[in-house]
Amino acid sequence: MTTLAVLEPPLRRLFARIDFAPQPKSEQLKELLSLWVTERAGAIAPKLAAFDPRSWSTRGLQAFSFHHDAPAQKYLLDHGAESLKPVLGPIEIGGDLATSSLPRAAARLRRLFDAVREAGEPALAEFIDTNLDMFVEIVVAPLSSDGRHVDGLIGALTTRASIARKPHFRPRTDIHPPLLFALSGSEALGERIATHLGIRPSPHEFRLFEDGEHKGRPLVSVRDRDVYILSSLWSDAGSSVNDRFCRLLFFIGCLRDGAAARITAVIPYLGFARKDRKTKPRDPVTTRYVAQLLEAVGLDRVVALDIHNVAAFQNAFRCSTEHLSAADLFARTLVGMIGDGAVTVVSPDLGGGKRSEEVRERLEAVLRRPVESGFMEKHRSQGVVTGELFAGEVRNRTAIIVDDLISSGTTMARCARACHERGAKRIFLAATHGLFTAQASKVVGEPFISGVLVTDTVPQKMGSNSVPKLTVLSAGELLGEAILRVHSGGSITEMIDDYTSGAARRSLARP
Repeated sequence: MTTLAVLEPPLRRLFARIDFAPQPKSEQLKELLSLWVTERAGAIAPKLAAFDPRSWSTRGLQAFSFHHDAPAQKYLLDHGAESLKPVLGPIEIGGDLATSSLPRAAARLRRLFDAVREAGEPALAEFIDTNLDMFVEIVVAPLSSDGRHVDGLIGALTTRASIARKPHFRPRTDIHPPLLFALSGSEALGERIATHLGIRPSPHEFRLFEDGEHKGRPLVSVRDRDVYILSSLWSDAGSSVNDRFCRLLFFIGCLRDGAAARITAVIPYLGFARKDRKTKPRDPVTTRYVAQLLEAVGLDRVVALDIHNVAAFQNAFRCSTEHLSAADLFARTLVGMIGDGAVTVVSPDLGGGKRSEEVRERLEAVLRRPVESGFMEKHRSQGVVTGELFAGEVRNRTAIIVDDLISSGTTMARCARACHERGAKRIFLAATHGLFTAQASKVVGEPFISGVLVTDTVPQKMGSNSVPKLTVLSAGELLGEAILRVHSGGSITEMIDDYTSGAARRSLARP
């Protein structure tokens, strides 16, 4: 029977099908399975000695076998290096599965081997290897050297060209490159995005009048062009979130009057997004009002990064929306910080569970070992935070607390303190948007916090109020790739896989 649905999510994501009552289509896989059943003869599993590798080729088998080194938790190849070459690349006899030049394929096989050893039964698995553009059908069966424990595996696989793989995205070259305007406060991030696109930020003018009014306009023609406006919405000593929002609205209206073909607002940090529902009588739903104002001045699309409530964001807008996640940025950075110890990813409240789970899944894929999850209860009313329930194991582990933003820092620090009291060895805070209001540097500067990670959606101040142990990751490449896809008719959904696998930077610049 198909047992994929009852397996752990990390295993399900790697395979299209897993059966522990295998009925392979391939004749050579049927042959291997028939041999295994015959040699088992009522034992827990047959011994490798029952299978003579010298006879495999005469039977038409392209088989392989591994033994499990329990102390080192390794799978070492005994026979069949050539049969594995299509999916693992070159691997030597006696070599560790984990040393394959194709780590994703090795991780996939390791997961399958673990499942077969645990079940003590043969399994058939199917998957599409998108890197090699082929469909793989594989049968793996357990072996036992002592008749009591499963400590080895025998298997065979067949491959054929995949017809399910979509062609790799390539940007169109028969269109003008996009115009990118980086408004006040977002210039540095705009430069990083433009570098990824192979263009320069387009010039614009901003003028402040004596009475506080202002105007902004592009200094290049936007007629019939695809235009992108970059502006995060936050407050600092120079401009409030209201100032930035007004400037963005007026600039969009100016572009619409200038006959731009399509206008996309790239708002990495979308201010006002925290008030997305009514929690008190006559409460405002500010997220919806923001959407209505942006659409009223002629916006065609909005791109945002790690919104507080994704569903509310998508439902507030009637124009197109693209939501991006910084989960890969955090996972790729954290893997170099946490070492070999056990890890738990913690959400500081129930509402952020999906966000922290995304980071946990990415981190587990990079580390190629299990990563646990946890959460803490939180209720906020009239500025007062309550709730003490904590779920998840953090003792003697590295705890990674994930949220969409750090403002005052009290939510993250409260969860970090709970992890510390429960015996966490090290604690990292990861939040996409680092707002860091006045007291935040002290709040998240507790000695038991090992590091704080944010992205550059909001510029970080340097000096006496700087946050200690802060690491700032750039979202420029991620946002640039999203602009590239939108501009050239690509898929944002497919972009995630390409971005995660380190797709080569592509340029829109004309020669």
